[in-house]
Amino acid sequence: MIDKVREIALKVLYEVDKKDAYSNIALDEALNKARKNEQKITNTDIGFISELVYGTISWRLTLDEMIKKYSTIKLKKMSPWILNILRMSCYQIVFLDKVPKSAAVNEGVNLAKRYGHKASSNFVNAILRKIEKKDYEDLEEIKEDKERIAKMTSMPVWLVEKLLTQNTVEQVEEICRASNVKPKIHIRVNRLKTDKQSLKRELAKEGIEVEEGENDFLCLKQAKNIEKIKAFQEGKFTVQDEAAGLIPQILNPKPGERVLDACSSPGGKTTYMAEMMQNQGEIVAWDLHEHRVKLVEEAAKRLGITIIKTEVQDATNYQKSKLETFDKILLDVPCLGLGVIKRKPDIKWKRKKEDITEITIIQKEILQNGSSLLKIGGELVYSTCSILKEENDEIIEEFLKENKNFIIEKIGSSDKEKSEKFVENGNFIQLYPNEKTDGFFICKLRKAIG
Repeated sequence: MIDKVREIALKVLYEVDKKDAYSNIALDEALNKARKNEQKITNTDIGFISELVYGTISWRLTLDEMIKKYSTIKLKKMSPWILNILRMSCYQIVFLDKVPKSAAVNEGVNLAKRYGHKASSNFVNAILRKIEKKDYEDLEEIKEDKERIAKMTSMPVWLVEKLLTQNTVEQVEEICRASNVKPKIHIRVNRLKTDKQSLKRELAKEGIEVEEGENDFLCLKQAKNIEKIKAFQEGKFTVQDEAAGLIPQILNPKPGERVLDACSSPGGKTTYMAEMMQNQGEIVAWDLHEHRVKLVEEAAKRLGITIIKTEVQDATNYQKSKLETFDKILLDVPCLGLGVIKRKPDIKWKRKKEDITEITIIQKEILQNGSSLLKIGGELVYSTCSILKEENDEIIEEFLKENKNFIIEKIGSSDKEKSEKFVENGNFIQLYPNEKTDGFFICKLRKAIG
């Protein structure tokens, strides 16, 4: 008999692997389909399915190494169904202590019988019985830094190579390890509707435990069905990582100011700025696609915010009519997203080294065009959720060489302390992924003269 929970996870893995689907979207669709078919899925089941999907995707390179060790068939020759059954089962054996090996093996074999044939199930059985936790431990004996880090942390070799040119071996190991850590779920208290203590009491009544966070943030000890929480529906909080929240804090918009958020969707930073401004003034929120602009509008409506004006707009386009009309500008530009891999493990396998050149062209255009819209004396924050110098400080250095009317605003010591680790200097914050937060780059510029 097939385990329905593992079968749902397998189908999601197949969608991600062969149809290039995004894991979070494919997972949501699979769970909704199961509910419509009246399959009984508990919160525990949902948690296990999510663990299998995200864990298997995140550790794919490492899992493949262990499978190759015992397989006489090359991975590219395997059926995608069988390969993903092996990966998912291997993940349970090596990384999930609470799952007995016998259960992982038997359920993998059962799935292979349905999604392959008798020879496939025998093949799966033979490999899974050989795989042990020691196979992962043996990877630590690899002498070459690049190969060892890539295989032990399931990080693409090109990315490890790139990071090693910009950081020490110890830092790269920590960055890569942290990218596999299960992310904490932070929430931002909507100061327009409540305060931290009141929200904590309200959540406690619903049996939801939280830990204290910095400034307007709390951390959920358990994150299940957040959208069904009454306080969320009433707009009393938003899901947002503390590192992402640091960006609006550094821009520090004031009530009554006119602010541009040039890459605003889905609206977490946009709405935080509105809350900081006490819903007074104006925020113009751009995004390239109409459906993404609607996400900003929906977020603002739920939170009771009225000062956000959305526009479908390409931030790489020169806007002559808006020259020097904004007091403050946030440019949270499109990037490779390498600082949020633990939340979106697909990123590791979708990004290529060649993408760096393409994305930096866009980033430079947005910074150059966006800077022209800032008033003299106004402030601008350039940020990414990435960890490569090409997307971050090198962009700023090139911009400042070409724009002598801009200067870097030093980031204060209190802001630096919030960044936890690897702050380069007072000119910017480069936060790498760690157990607490995601990876971000933040730099604040001021337009000194016209």
